[in-house]
Amino acid sequence: MTAPAAPGTETVAVVVVTFNRADLLAGMLDGLAAQTHRPDAVIVVDNASTDHTRAVLEARTDLPLHVTHSPDNLGGAGGFHLGVRAAYDAGWDRVWLMDDDVVPAPGCLEALMAVDEDCLIAVREDLSGALVEKAAVDFDLRNPLAIKPKRASVDSTYADRASMPELVEVHNVAFEGFMVRRGVIEEIGFPDPSFFIFYDDAEYAVRARRAGRRIWAVRDAVLVRQLDFNQQHDLSGWKGFYMYRNLFVVHLRHGENVLVRLKPWLITLVVVLLSPVRGGRAEARNVIRAMASARGMRRLTASARPPR
Repeated sequence: MTAPAAPGTETVAVVVVTFNRADLLAGMLDGLAAQTHRPDAVIVVDNASTDHTRAVLEARTDLPLHVTHSPDNLGGAGGFHLGVRAAYDAGWDRVWLMDDDVVPAPGCLEALMAVDEDCLIAVREDLSGALVEKAAVDFDLRNPLAIKPKRASVDSTYADRASMPELVEVHNVAFEGFMVRRGVIEEIGFPDPSFFIFYDDAEYAVRARRAGRRIWAVRDAVLVRQLDFNQQHDLSGWKGFYMYRNLFVVHLRHGENVLVRLKPWLITLVVVLLSPVRGGRAEARNVIRAMASARGMRRLTASARPPR
């Protein structure tokens, strides 16, 4: 394992994944350029965008950009896998993952780098300043009766940022402001590209915690979401397939007892039985396909395993 850098001397690479949101990306890059702690590299994975993303990136001269234009849309999971691997291979001490629809406050990176912990998240707020950090403070993979493993989140536990302690332990993360040291990557590997979208970040956090790492939300690391959260997805559409499948994979891989690992089968049965009155045939087909696909993903994808 690589020896850790001395405190205060660590380097940091930012990994940004983007797809067809050039104007949001431009604002996000403005936020990185304004950081009081300058990042050593900004690795941008462009997921086959067809808008003016390339022009936005080519116009930047104020950031140490390293851009990969993927010929295919790899999804968020594939993009973060590619970006984190590039940051690791380049030797950076910490990797800060960022989506294209958030803007870090000027002191965000400085606040994170000041905390001597292996896994951190910045704390998100909306444009009005309201706390909207959805990271779980209780992610339960023990109780088979818990339909949703997330039992409580930062924003359901604290009324606002001011009421938070400086550090809050969390059990899962979003790849919007998550920071990880290279020693963790060496031990647990990379984000799993096979997830495409949804739950790749939660699964990565479970792996980190299983390896004995604690994850901390840093109150004073402010990240501003530019779009409202939309937690209500059409479970009968294409996103519904990934939501079901990847939730099932998390349970099959990391469920702490046999009943929890059997829970995806129960959910599949209930959705199919209720489909005449809820969700319809399309959702029933989605959940059946999701269960079949999840069974083949019980082991971590080879490319996501720890580097040799």
